Amino acid sequence: MAIEPRTVNGEEPTIGRLIKDAQTDFSTIMRKEIQLAKAELKVSVTAGGVGLGLVGAALFLLLLAVIMLSVAFAYLIHWNGSGLDLHWAFLIVFGAYVLLALLLLFLAVRSFKKVKAPERAIEQGKEIPRALKGQGAPQAAAAQTDLAKTLDRA
Repeated sequence: MAIEPRTVNGEEPTIGRLIKDAQTDFSTIMRKEIQLAKAELKVSVTAGGVGLGLVGAALFLLLLAVIMLSVAFAYLIHWNGSGLDLHWAFLIVFGAYVLLALLLLFLAVRSFKKVKAPERAIEQGKEIPRALKGQGAPQAAAAQTDLAKTLDRA
């Protein structure tokens, strides 16, 4: 499907006119693509917000269940007066939660230490201006090979 060039008074368009038309068309396409992306994101964000609200409600109910379970454990340790005193039973349950929280904190810190900046992506980002000027093809190919090796290892 060929597009007829716009003519002025039946004459062939000039190079400048063709470039201006191409810029206008490109600008229109970009605006329409951005509008489409905004519309799609609006639907996705709305669905995500509803899902997030439902997850929040579920977590709240789970928190209430953990509180009830904690009280049940304390009374289990107390065992109708034949076990430990009630205040010691609640203290043991509290201590178990503190130890669990410390373990989770330790695992989180160890996981955070593994987070690093995406060096290869940054390097490729720095290569974009040179690639657009036609100067960086060998470096870009090498960086893409390195990225493929990294992804294969992961």
